[in-house]
Amino acid sequence: MTAKLFGMPGSLYTARARSYLIKQRIDFEEAIPADPAWPAITQAIGRWIIPVLMLPDGTLIQDGVAIIDHYEAQGVRRSAYPETPVHRAVAHLFELYGAEGMLRPAMHYRWSFDADNLAFLRRDFMSGLMPAATGDAEEAIFLGASGRMRKAAASFGVSEATAPAIEASYLAFLGLLDAHLADYPYLLGGRPTIGDYGLIAPLYAHLARDPVPAAIMKSGFFHVWRWTERMNAAQALLGGHAARGEALIEDDGVPETLKALMRFVADDFLPELVAHVAFANDWLAERPDLVAGTNGLDNPGARGIGMAGFDWQGHTLSTAVLPYRFWMLDRLQAAVGGAARLLFGDAGLGPLLALRTDRPVERQGNLEVWGERR
Repeated sequence: MTAKLFGMPGSLYTARARSYLIKQRIDFEEAIPADPAWPAITQAIGRWIIPVLMLPDGTLIQDGVAIIDHYEAQGVRRSAYPETPVHRAVAHLFELYGAEGMLRPAMHYRWSFDADNLAFLRRDFMSGLMPAATGDAEEAIFLGASGRMRKAAASFGVSEATAPAIEASYLAFLGLLDAHLADYPYLLGGRPTIGDYGLIAPLYAHLARDPVPAAIMKSGFFHVWRWTERMNAAQALLGGHAARGEALIEDDGVPETLKALMRFVADDFLPELVAHVAFANDWLAERPDLVAGTNGLDNPGARGIGMAGFDWQGHTLSTAVLPYRFWMLDRLQAAVGGAARLLFGDAGLGPLLALRTDRPVERQGNLEVWGERR
């Protein structure tokens, strides 16, 4: 029996896990939530969430990072974690930004263009949720699923008012990433790292597949589009890049094109993280008796603790505060020191390194929980 990855083609977080398994040439099969085994899996996990990896012995692992780390601990052909300190820190930054900081454009380009996207989304969603459904059953299932996702989009700051700023920001990001990938096949050189796996989550599942953003990427940002193909093939598919093997950029170096992307992350994502950490610390202060090992909520599987406001690109947004991000932030901060700290400071990311929730977020039993007070 091989490992089985439960997810969907259009799922952002499934894209991260799938890409890693492909690149590491790990034998696996894909399954969808319509699989008969899925109800028992959701009961065991404690919530309906994808991806979930079922190992050959029946062990369940939920979350793309957890799936990656499971295999990293077993030993893989090429670790996703760079050995050198600066590259490792930069990879963690884009792991966080890709999977969490890009939710706004990912959800905007999926749900704000119904005239062009909706027919595709209906078939894509239904192919994973219930392929055999027709008529009223199909309509009810799709409306339920898409309705939940539209609410999620709003919780990430997507609205008619913010649409122009989201689009301008995303196009600026694509331009910077395209310029970098013109010279390098992956973020840090000749092979993917956790930074690439973080970025592929939104850039493939939403932004390279849904009709409107796919057309934008293909027509104007070829190197990004080619990278999304590369990230879903076991071989390197270097294309026009010089044959450099699988080596990362020499001497732990960070080229100017990558520094420009780091400065973009500081401008685009740092205000939101600052606001979320402040909200979380106020929330924790109001719950001095919160039991460590729980999420402090009535529903152990709930992911959000409230909404936090902040200024972004000329707008005041209010977005969902997700403790999972704090777990990811702690991973990043643990990787930054020495020369990497100087690099982050020069890129405007110095404040990111000082952000701390008063309690760490941990993952136990495939759920996010609060640890003991720091």
